Amino acid sequence: MSVLTVENVSHGFGARTILDGASFRLLRGEHVGLVGANGEGKSTFLDIITGQLQPDAGRVEWSSRVTVGYLEQQAGLTKGRTIRDVLRDAFQGMYGLEAEMLALYDKMAAAAPADLAAMMEDVGNIQDMLEHGGFYMIDARIEEVANGLGLGDIGLDRDVAELSGGQRTKVLLTKLLLKNPTILILDEPTNYLDYEHIEWLKRFLKSYENSFILVSHDIPFLSDVVNVIYHVENAVLTRYSGSYDQFQQMYALRRSQEARAYERQQQEVERLEDFIARNKARVATRGMANSRQKRLDKLELIEKPREKPQPVFQFREARTPGRYVFTAEDLVLGYDEPLTRPLGIALERGRKVALRGVNGLGKSTLLKTLLGLIPPVAGRVETGDFVQPGYFEQESSQHNTNTAIEEIWAEYPGLTNFEVRAALARCGLTNEHITSQMMVLSGGENAKVRLCKLMLKEVNWLVLDEPTNHLDAAAKAELKKAISQFKGTVLLVCHEPDFYRDWVTDVWNVEDWTTKIV
Repeated sequence: MSVLTVENVSHGFGARTILDGASFRLLRGEHVGLVGANGEGKSTFLDIITGQLQPDAGRVEWSSRVTVGYLEQQAGLTKGRTIRDVLRDAFQGMYGLEAEMLALYDKMAAAAPADLAAMMEDVGNIQDMLEHGGFYMIDARIEEVANGLGLGDIGLDRDVAELSGGQRTKVLLTKLLLKNPTILILDEPTNYLDYEHIEWLKRFLKSYENSFILVSHDIPFLSDVVNVIYHVENAVLTRYSGSYDQFQQMYALRRSQEARAYERQQQEVERLEDFIARNKARVATRGMANSRQKRLDKLELIEKPREKPQPVFQFREARTPGRYVFTAEDLVLGYDEPLTRPLGIALERGRKVALRGVNGLGKSTLLKTLLGLIPPVAGRVETGDFVQPGYFEQESSQHNTNTAIEEIWAEYPGLTNFEVRAALARCGLTNEHITSQMMVLSGGENAKVRLCKLMLKEVNWLVLDEPTNHLDAAAKAELKKAISQFKGTVLLVCHEPDFYRDWVTDVWNVEDWTTKIV
């Protein structure tokens, strides 16, 4: 049974077509992965099916009695409310259903026999929804899911106004899972989760009885939890049954068949055009030439398979620094209160270090403290001689009205228009991206612009905070290659061990430093 049907949906922004006649069907219990390169329209599609964006054409139809859960942005996270308060909001709909069920029981006492069967069926459906939603075990359910995603480490009685952006997103994800909707819609849910909590979410989704639609560039995670793939490319949506690996095989075969069909047709077109050119002027063969021309005119031309621009990343290396990039003595990290015990750490030139540990323990705080962006609670940091750092921050401003080209020019005003466009093109961005505002670019396109800024700078120490968030598989592979070939020093925060495990020299676990119980 189909719980969501999308027929011939089209949408565009200005002259740019995002979706063209896209059709989609979600069956009850299906676990769908929505995949495609950065900027292909995955988030736009989710906005359309959830009613946040009206399509230019086509229709979206949900079946009756379905509940849809979509990750909110920052709704309900107002000062004075605790994490527990926000999580209890997940059951507001359940309280409404309970009231509806009790009202039906009251009506049944005086209902006509003809109406009684329908009422009994409705009451049964509501009762099932309450039981499956965990309504009768609210507090235990809150503790289980909150601990699974690491909110227990933060403290459920913590005011949400005190949380970081990543922690706030984690609260909203937990609230969404507690709702246990008929259809769950997740857009990059692993971006703010660390390895342990990704594993918990993976187990949760694998055993999820209802349907979900998942957008994720974390391929190992996506591969483990989906059984249907919808691929969006060149504004077209294509369904593939099976795992992500099976999709890749079928997609490669399809692309190969399309390329061969195009080549065969081009050879046929060239043969016909050559015959027509040689014979249309001769009286004896003019009829055959006209016949070939008619065949050529009726030929439905196959479009040449379009290749997406692939990013090429390379970091510019500054002069060699001293032996130590930094040394820290009695360093205590934190803001209003200490997050760590006093640390004595140092980073030698040429080492490539990954920071791991659950969220909220100070990984991003450590990077900002080492770079001098925030002061330590105690202790001191000394930067080595001739150190030229390059910093990639986890997220950019959501209200940046600069175009991509203006964003580069603001930092490198001496570059020519051609040089800026060439640099952005090397990062896999088209002219449409280059002239778009940063705030309307997709997460992956935005990240590529910020990586472009970093790659125009001469550095000998890369400080990278979750650089793989939002990047598609091709961009992620290219970034991995660029970092592994970089001869300088690297300090990385990343929740994907598959990205860094084969090129880092050390892994520092912040759980060994924290004052918190983990």
